[in-house]
Amino acid sequence: MTGASGKLGAEIALAVAGQGYSIFFTWGHSEQKACETLEKIRWVSPESQMVQCDVSKVGEIEKAFAAFSSHFDRLDLLITSASNFYRTDLLDVTEADWDSLIDTNLKGTFFTMQSAARIMTRQPFVSRIITMTDISAGMVWRNYAPYTVSKSGIQHLTRIFARESAPKILVNSIAPGTISAYPGREEEPEADLLGKIPLQRFGDPMDIIEAIRFLMVSEYITGQVINVDGGRLLY
Repeated sequence: MTGASGKLGAEIALAVAGQGYSIFFTWGHSEQKACETLEKIRWVSPESQMVQCDVSKVGEIEKAFAAFSSHFDRLDLLITSASNFYRTDLLDVTEADWDSLIDTNLKGTFFTMQSAARIMTRQPFVSRIITMTDISAGMVWRNYAPYTVSKSGIQHLTRIFARESAPKILVNSIAPGTISAYPGREEEPEADLLGKIPLQRFGDPMDIIEAIRFLMVSEYITGQVINVDGGRLLY
């Protein structure tokens, strides 16, 4: 799993460990948070490991998979959760902004999926890849062009990998809406945001975790994007 030291990523990693998996996750910037996450995971999955990895760099992804292979001899599930997010006014987007968001979110996800698929296609059992995207991939958000483009690209990659990796690998995406773990992520007042969500509440990390658990056991779903948004895209 990439990006398991963030708020949502850490809860996902812990929940997957609770399903009986050993976890190998990457972290990018906060070693303290990563260590705290690993300590919690090891209470239920003592064999779990972590490694620092800047997923915007292919060489670091390759090193992370080499470290993974030194600890584990099989790969059942990949979750790509590492992501970069910040506001970029359209006419002020710089090349550095573009590279930071696209390289981390889109390029990093592609080469992580590629490395995982190389392992998974050699295994004598069906494995799974779950990409974490965003409902913004299907919306037009002002001032977030590189970010939303990156998430839209990941959803397309999900479909490409699903078609080319079948039937050995099931590949799907989960697109969260407004999640309570990220207060202030969107710039509208909370009351206005709630008015655009038919179920009239923000999502909880458990809503995302339940969708992941569903995809972990499903055997006849691939190439799909599951929007966990309380109906936000209906607005």
